[in-house]
Amino acid sequence: MNKLLPYLFLLAFSTKYDSKQQEFIARQGQVSFFSYTSVENIEAKNNQVLSILDIEKKEIAVSMLMRAFVFKKDLMYEHFNESYIESDIYPKAYFQGKILDFDASQKTQTKIIRGKLTIHGITKEIDIKTTIEDTGGNYNLYGGFEVRVKDFDIKIPPILSSNIAKNISLKFRFQYQPYDE
Repeated sequence: MNKLLPYLFLLAFSTKYDSKQQEFIARQGQVSFFSYTSVENIEAKNNQVLSILDIEKKEIAVSMLMRAFVFKKDLMYEHFNESYIESDIYPKAYFQGKILDFDASQKTQTKIIRGKLTIHGITKEIDIKTTIEDTGGNYNLYGGFEVRVKDFDIKIPPILSSNIAKNISLKFRFQYQPYDE
């Protein structure tokens, strides 16, 4: 038995190192949004989005600070954070979902991620069409979707309703690397 013990340790450790990485992290993912109106387009980008991707469980989680969005005009930033998103009360947005029909053997695939999006303290189920690329040990995910402002209880004064679109287009891009604890 004592002679088998070193071999069991060797087998246990070699199995761990031979297994393919299953968890990935994107520390600087990008999310942008665009609101088109006849008065003025509103566009912002956030390059400080954190995301975890678990290939084995086919799950993804995203967290982003709302104050990290960058606007072309300071006044847009101020209105977004103070009047609409209320970033002091709701500092983050979250998404947690499952990749449907994911096949880890494919290099590039377009799949639906079904999950829950939380913005402004309101959580809604959504489906997001996403392109997933396996770049040889890393993953890229990108895509876009629309959200309705009223679904997340974001109040827009009637006098400003023509300045903000009822549907906001969002785009995202995450470049994942193996997650090492």
